[in-house]
Amino acid sequence: MKLRFLFAVVFLGLFARPLAGQTRLPPVTLPDEPVVFNTLNQSQIRVSIVTRGLSHPWGMAFLPDGSILVTERDGHLRIIRNGVLDPEPIPGLPEVFTEARLAGLMDIAIHPRFADNGFVYLTYTKPTEPRRTVALARGRFDGSALRDVRDIFVADSWGGAVAGSRIVFAPDGTLYMTLGGAFGGRRDVAQDPSAHAGKVLRLHDDGSVPDDNPFVGREGYKPEIFSFGHRNQNGATIHPETGELWAAEHSTQGGDEVNVILAGRNYGWPLVSYGREYTGARVAERPWQMAMEQPVVLWVPSIAPSGLTFYTGDRFPNWQGNLFVGGMMTGRVPQTGHLERIVLNQYGEEVRREWLLAELKQRIRDVRQGPDGLLYVLTEENEAALLRIEPVTLQPPAL
Repeated sequence: MKLRFLFAVVFLGLFARPLAGQTRLPPVTLPDEPVVFNTLNQSQIRVSIVTRGLSHPWGMAFLPDGSILVTERDGHLRIIRNGVLDPEPIPGLPEVFTEARLAGLMDIAIHPRFADNGFVYLTYTKPTEPRRTVALARGRFDGSALRDVRDIFVADSWGGAVAGSRIVFAPDGTLYMTLGGAFGGRRDVAQDPSAHAGKVLRLHDDGSVPDDNPFVGREGYKPEIFSFGHRNQNGATIHPETGELWAAEHSTQGGDEVNVILAGRNYGWPLVSYGREYTGARVAERPWQMAMEQPVVLWVPSIAPSGLTFYTGDRFPNWQGNLFVGGMMTGRVPQTGHLERIVLNQYGEEVRREWLLAELKQRIRDVRQGPDGLLYVLTEENEAALLRIEPVTLQPPAL
């Protein structure tokens, strides 16, 4: 496993240097008409706009009736019904802190038994004093508003203003919550077992701690911690066959990762890393150590990975089992992005990658598979959009 990443170390020395005079490209407006792209294995795909008018969307969740709930970083929850964005945000959300860059409303998930209980889960930056933190809130969605909203978990404040956070339900009904924030002058918190930041947490659906969490009863450890040594995770999904959590993690210049998250494991940040500081210096003396987990996917240079999902539908037969990762940067060029398709073998090892949608020059914040077997993508800008990816020859769903 370790030899597999020596190649990446060479790339770090060659390509992960700061970009002198780096400037942002002007924003690119999405075309109104659908765009067709040639792709590997799937012949052609059609990318069309479901709706525009979103402001820095972060996460999305499909409801049983096909409607889509979308979070916006500025503290709004929106709903898209039959391809139409409701002009009014859904009321009932908690107060969200949005005054720091990247702080705000983040991920959303619906309960596996949503049809029975109506539970919706949200992660957001909570305006506590004297420092902000990240909270997990739960409420009931009645079709028009969130009701009975309350925080079921509030992370200890660690002094950071922002932290990425994703939520995903495991097959056993427990809930994983990623909590980043271990960067800047607070990166060492990732190795501190008495702090929540820089960790993956595991909770019951009411916010309580499962008895079989790896550090329950261990002195000096937060019982919610499932794994540690993380920088800032902005994507999370469950492997459809193993049931394991896979998470995407931002690094600095190079060293972005996708990891298989296992109970009680240390993922190394900041003691090991394939990344470089923005000054060009190495983050760590070496990229691996014994007893620290290695990534299954690595990027040099950085793509700023965000949402990710495994494709399990029947509309793209040749893509079944592939991992899709949203990228908010392509080639270390600001104001670009793409969707990355990663082919894995039966051992969960990477075989090949394909860049999709790079020509659109859109930062991709999230990607999900819809109930119709198509892929849906959120772009990340002030005037953002929800995109749909479908095969050019659309096959009817299996009966």
